[in-house]
Amino acid sequence: MTTATVVAHPRGVERLITGQATSDGAGVKLTRVLTQPLQRRLDPFLMLDAFGTDNPQDYIGGFPDHPHRGFETITYMIAGRMRHRDSAGHEGLLQNGGVQWMTAGRGVIHSELPEQEEGRMEGFQLWLNLPGQDKMMAPWYRDIQSGDIPEFSTPQGVTVRVIAGASHGVSGAVQRQATQPLYLDLHLPAGASFAQALPPEHNAFVYVYRGELRVGDTQVPAQRMAILQNGADHDGVLLRSETPTRALLIAGKPLKEPIAQYGPFVMNRQDEIFQAVEDFRAGRFAAP
Repeated sequence: MTTATVVAHPRGVERLITGQATSDGAGVKLTRVLTQPLQRRLDPFLMLDAFGTDNPQDYIGGFPDHPHRGFETITYMIAGRMRHRDSAGHEGLLQNGGVQWMTAGRGVIHSELPEQEEGRMEGFQLWLNLPGQDKMMAPWYRDIQSGDIPEFSTPQGVTVRVIAGASHGVSGAVQRQATQPLYLDLHLPAGASFAQALPPEHNAFVYVYRGELRVGDTQVPAQRMAILQNGADHDGVLLRSETPTRALLIAGKPLKEPIAQYGPFVMNRQDEIFQAVEDFRAGRFAAP
């Protein structure tokens, strides 16, 4: 059962961001949409990568063993198959429409390798920061199959997949108390609109991956991220589509803590980064 959402004072767009083409892992080609210079502005989010290709050479190498500490990774697969294994003993198959939610905590080594040699691979990986008090928690992992992601349709025909948080009275697959993330995958038919309530203190952005959206007076084309304005008088966002469109709407409560990052380690202080590197080199990430 959904509940109606009314947004009286919607947010506009502060600026549009074009992602940076790069590669990671064993040469996987991707677009880094949320980059390090935007971490303070979009706190608690640290990174968003988008990948999508029909060429196996762009993804076949996958992401061999690599470490993480101090944050969470959320991988959302639109198309394709990736096998996850980690040093905490978790294993899972990420496939069409599914989500892999991993809390690195005090340290984990994991791999994400394609289980396909042809066809399309497309999806997103979002990095969500952990508060300082939780950065050394035990690693955690959950595979969420596509059918286990709550989904609803609005009267205007918008399909909403609620990966995290809540929308129109529907709770998502994952909740987090400290950062209160909202992660929606929106499928809008032509001419539809969608309203989502947002706490005014939360940072929020929209990433359009098919079609285009209008947010206030701003047209947001495909492969662009729109950072939404902050303001005490804003109670949400209103999205409109003129063509069939698919987009991610992501928001969260800022931690307002120092961010110290060195590659796959994100802590609050530089000495904690040095310790993370030392622990990784000493093999302390390998034990469950």
